[in-house]
Amino acid sequence: KLCEGILNILEKDTKTSCQVACLEALRILSRDKNVLVPVTTKRNMQILMRLAKLNTVEDPLERVSEFPVIVEALKCLCNIIFNSAVAQQLSLELNLAAMLCNLLEKCKDQQFVDDIKCFDLRLLFLLSLLHTDIRSQLRQELQGVQILTRALESSLSVRWTEEYKAAEDHDRPPLSLQETDCAIEALKALFNVTLDSWNDHSENESHQFRYMAAILRHCLLTTGPTEDKTEELH
Repeated sequence: KLCEGILNILEKDTKTSCQVACLEALRILSRDKNVLVPVTTKRNMQILMRLAKLNTVEDPLERVSEFPVIVEALKCLCNIIFNSAVAQQLSLELNLAAMLCNLLEKCKDQQFVDDIKCFDLRLLFLLSLLHTDIRSQLRQELQGVQILTRALESSLSVRWTEEYKAAEDHDRPPLSLQETDCAIEALKALFNVTLDSWNDHSENESHQFRYMAAILRHCLLTTGPTEDKTEELH
């Protein structure tokens, strides 16, 4: 009942501070699988997707004041999808992976979106881990390999000297914590999406894999903010 009450409030046009507080409470509650039964309906998933700006294909990310709401809604979706097989199936029906790819593309060349990008990538990782149909959809229909590779390239701030050779900057400072976390989530999602594709790909995909290999080499030469984070990145 508490979850339903929170979602009823979130369905209305309430203040940003109220939305964030409600989503934070829902995120904590959604860690309990027993609480998730009333939450995992199409209506409730759509409420969270709307708050995460996953239902607006054309609208750019402009209002920085809304960014905390987007991040908390994505965190809630991560918990719900991880803990609920019903939510995983609804994600396929609601075409959640396509909407996440669209939101990720909106994050390009934007400021203050690292947290949005990170939890978008984490949700793509979870979907590709838990649902084989979504994994196939990402690779075959949604250009998931290209989108995730670009996200990884952006997180690592790769500069190119040749088509498949990244610049080596030995004096470059370590990645920030947010950059490292985004890169790690992109790597995890890429692993899932490319898991079954190494021996079966077209000429265009061959280019994509060579491009990815160059970024992965650059990644191995990159350090994170701490020794533990560097180890996790590698």
